[in-house]
Amino acid sequence: MGIKTHKDLDVWNKAMDLAFDLYNITKDFPREEVYGLTSQIRRSAVSIASNIAEGAARNSKKEFIQFLYISLGSIAELETQILLAKKLNYLKAEIVLSEIDKIRQMTLGLINYLKKRDT
Repeated sequence: MGIKTHKDLDVWNKAMDLAFDLYNITKDFPREEVYGLTSQIRRSAVSIASNIAEGAARNSKKEFIQFLYISLGSIAELETQILLAKKLNYLKAEIVLSEIDKIRQMTLGLINYLKKRDT
């Protein structure tokens, strides 16, 4: 069977689930954060899955890897924002941070797989 689209990638599905969860979690953030931390968290979370999808749709392995690295940047941004939200007592971050770490590891694994494939 193999991978036909980004929707077949476990890491994309996990990133989508995280984005969905964070949309729900940030609904409870203070109203004054709507244009601040809430917006940043949501954008970073969406960016992870979006860059995986865009990379998978590209014509070359090199481009796919480049977009996976961009996704890793979004993962780091999101982790930073979650840690700040935790410091502000907006959420208990352990489960979210664990999911972020899983997605980071899966992304790195996919990068390593793509680098080794056909070399």
